[in-house]
Amino acid sequence: MAYLEVSGLGRDFPGVTALDGVDLSIELGRTHILAGENGAGKSTLVKILTGSDRASRGSILIEGQDPLEHPDMFRKIAYVPQELSLFPDVSVAENLFMPFDRTGHGGLVSRKRMEAEAQTYLDRFGIEARPSDLVRHISVPDQQLLQIARASTNRDMKVLILDEPTSALTAREVQRVFDVIRGFLDRDHAIVFISHKMEEVFAIGDDYTVLRNGEKVDAGLVAEIDETGLIRAMSGREISIDDHFRPDAAVGETLMQVDGLGGSMFDDVSFALRRGEILGFAGLVGAGRSELMQTIFGFRKARTGRIRVEGRDWRLGDTTSAVAGGMLYLSEERKHHGIFPLLSLRDNIGISVLTLTSGAMGIDFAKERGLVRRVIDNYSIRASGPQQRMSTLSGGNQQKAIIGRAMATTPRILIFDEPTKGIDIRTKAEIYRIMKTLAEEGVGIILISSEMTELRRCASRIITMHGGRITGDFDAATTSTETLVGAIFATDSASDQARTDAEKPHVH
Repeated sequence: MAYLEVSGLGRDFPGVTALDGVDLSIELGRTHILAGENGAGKSTLVKILTGSDRASRGSILIEGQDPLEHPDMFRKIAYVPQELSLFPDVSVAENLFMPFDRTGHGGLVSRKRMEAEAQTYLDRFGIEARPSDLVRHISVPDQQLLQIARASTNRDMKVLILDEPTSALTAREVQRVFDVIRGFLDRDHAIVFISHKMEEVFAIGDDYTVLRNGEKVDAGLVAEIDETGLIRAMSGREISIDDHFRPDAAVGETLMQVDGLGGSMFDDVSFALRRGEILGFAGLVGAGRSELMQTIFGFRKARTGRIRVEGRDWRLGDTTSAVAGGMLYLSEERKHHGIFPLLSLRDNIGISVLTLTSGAMGIDFAKERGLVRRVIDNYSIRASGPQQRMSTLSGGNQQKAIIGRAMATTPRILIFDEPTKGIDIRTKAEIYRIMKTLAEEGVGIILISSEMTELRRCASRIITMHGGRITGDFDAATTSTETLVGAIFATDSASDQARTDAEKPHVH
């Protein structure tokens, strides 16, 4: 008998069936892939498995017992969310053991003993930090591993659910997470792994279950299905995974020129963005890509350098001026910086376009309704209606709403920071097509991505960064992945190739 057994599980909400007749079997010592597009029902299933929501019908058995009759059984299931949910201004050790009864030392907590015990977890999970370090000062990969380690401090836990744990990590950092997962299974646990990255599914998975529209549509051994078959099961139709989305139209004149810009985590950066191109930025986490773009947009202060947009000096350190000048930055942390989760889809779109919907007596609600409806229709946002709460939309539909409201203000420069983080393959393709269309309409687009495949599929050029400096500027269509990866790691051969390519005219 499986350790965790789900039979005929259903969950109904007013007017919506989120799950219908779902079966799931989880065995110890194995990694089980839970696959499905955004909105397929994965999150609802996880909430029920962890006890934060209740099923409308069906049953769950953990070690053969019904957790509704034995609530302590829910402690056997731990969940690590996709978004970082740590306390940034608290130490690593304190984050590990909150609430402090996890230390197992009773009501009084000795910091010395807690940090000593924390060190055993840091060693076990390969976290390159000290127990006393503040979480905000450690790397994103270490924060991701810290979330996994924190879940394991629950000594009762047997099943660990990981939701997109590598969404913003590079290949080398993903390998660190996988090493931890494999070591974890040796300790007689099970992993439920949620990911939209096909290469990860096939690298780490033993078993799989596919949900679509709230129903289980496929299940089996990962070794007995290929990538095309899994994508077909998830989407219900064929989706090409090899399409390119580079703009077809010729690029125009220089739209933005950055010269000698320096700031937090980067120095002496110079590059040009042309009208109608998608300019990719590649690099390891910590290379300075996001910090550079946040400085250009005005979130952060610049120390040196200047920027010119359409030949005119750009005002630095002022986001209001940036937006007024036609620049928008779409953060990778959409739940923290991109949406108002408790407000409706209508409010999330309307609040950013007040200058377009204002009338003599305040907001012209007829204008707002029309604009919101155009955004929903033009960007194929799947929602029950404009009044649906933003937090209940899938990640892909949230991202399309963010892009749609941004385009309602007709920007000239769009900066996308990890725009498809945690998004399924079909919705990724939709967002790629949106970017391609915008570029062909004359918008200059900067794309930051940790996925080399994404950059190669979408970008006209790719700029690589390492240690806060640019290490290469490459034509995406003609440069090998090996050269790009070498430039990301700043190897000598990559630097030679970068200089060679820099002397060639770019082909678009």
